[in-house]
Amino acid sequence: MIANSGANTAEDISQDIGQDSGQDSGESIGEKVMGGLTRLFSVRGWALEARLLRWMTLLWLSIGLVILFSASYPVAESAFDDGARYFKIQLVWALAGLLISRWVTRHPIQKILRMSGFFLLVCMLMVMATHIPGVGVSVNGATRWLPFGPFLLQPSELMKPFLVLHSAQLFGKWHKLTNQTRLVWLGIFTGGLLLILAQPNLSTTAVCGITIWLIAFAAGIPYRQLMITAGTGLMAAVLSVSIKSYQRDRITSFINPWADPNENGYQLIQSLLAIGSGGTSGTGYGLSAQKLDFLPIQYTDFIFSVFAEEFGFIGGIMLLLFLAVYSTVALMVAIQAKRTVHRLVAIGCMVLLVGQSLVNIGVAAGVLPTTGLPFPMLSYGGSSMMASLLTAGLLIRVARESRDAEVLTLKRIEHNLDRSARRRVGKLQKPFAHANEAIARSNKASPEKDLRTAHNLLKKSVRRKSASGLERSADNPTENPANEPLSENP
Repeated sequence: MIANSGANTAEDISQDIGQDSGQDSGESIGEKVMGGLTRLFSVRGWALEARLLRWMTLLWLSIGLVILFSASYPVAESAFDDGARYFKIQLVWALAGLLISRWVTRHPIQKILRMSGFFLLVCMLMVMATHIPGVGVSVNGATRWLPFGPFLLQPSELMKPFLVLHSAQLFGKWHKLTNQTRLVWLGIFTGGLLLILAQPNLSTTAVCGITIWLIAFAAGIPYRQLMITAGTGLMAAVLSVSIKSYQRDRITSFINPWADPNENGYQLIQSLLAIGSGGTSGTGYGLSAQKLDFLPIQYTDFIFSVFAEEFGFIGGIMLLLFLAVYSTVALMVAIQAKRTVHRLVAIGCMVLLVGQSLVNIGVAAGVLPTTGLPFPMLSYGGSSMMASLLTAGLLIRVARESRDAEVLTLKRIEHNLDRSARRRVGKLQKPFAHANEAIARSNKASPEKDLRTAHNLLKKSVRRKSASGLERSADNPTENPANEPLSENP
């Protein structure tokens, strides 16, 4: 599958190959490697929005790696005698995520949508596996991870982009589906959310549920159905909070963290102290004091607190402006999308990246109850990193197809080329249209035309014979049998 803009044509590729083969054999290996990398990550022919999103995603990732190095250094140095340990592991996950994102940005979104259902079910099975004793890994009382060699994978994070893809397909074609198909997929979505909620993981369940709800809202689903769904989700959240005591404690500590500063309110208090210590311009990169055995899990859930302490109020405002610009470009892509499903994918990706970032900032600033929700591309975690880069890749791919022409298969391109050639030939034949029509009419056979043609031929034959007889009489007057003058006068 290729696009007639945004991807090289066969002629361009053949020219590139010819140029490569004709290069000097003495070219250095380094130049060849750099040339290959340049072609590998080339964005020639991309739409403006796609380029902006690509560079902003790379900037977001770079800022996240820099902040993670500072936030995780004291903990890694204390636990492993290697302050860069978490940074190096995150760098590996980032490279893996970039490769996945590159593949996504260079393949048609329709192809990815066709695979989304399979990967969604696989992720749901992985979430289900976390509930099997001896298989799921528990951390801080929550069983959310699966062992993957020396690493841990969080299936609920990996499920997010595929949930966006398939919910966009479902609600984008809602009016074309039967009630049975609708109920089946709504049941699958509900089952997946309940599996995440049972880990327990209320924050991820809420993010996934709100994302699905917003996609349905953007698709134009009737308000009555949306209200019923929202009410059901709210009741499920209230039931979970009433059953899980630690979730109730988080809500009460959010309302008044100073009531229990050494236990339930400790995280939020230390986070607020870190943000307040930053002042206007911050303490400077790497000079955060709260990350030194005061602020808990400072390289995951509360990484924004370290950022705000080191870069201050100005840095925090700049980060919020960056998220505002990113979401604006994403909304522009959604508005320009030519298909409803593509528009819903763009909206879902924007909600996952920007919305989850705002929730993390709200938790760190005490605006929202404390949750275990990571900051995309900033917080430490391989699953979150790969899911975030995959989501960004989907958004970039939609941006490419929103401005580019329709994605065509090779057969369709050949058909269009043939049609274009026929059209050009037709334009060349236009000046001769009247002559062609006359020729066509003359070539058309009919009984009347045959009789008329025979009559004309006989008339021509008689005229020819009469003319030849008169010529012979004039040349030889003796042939007159009466030997009389030809004149009528005596």
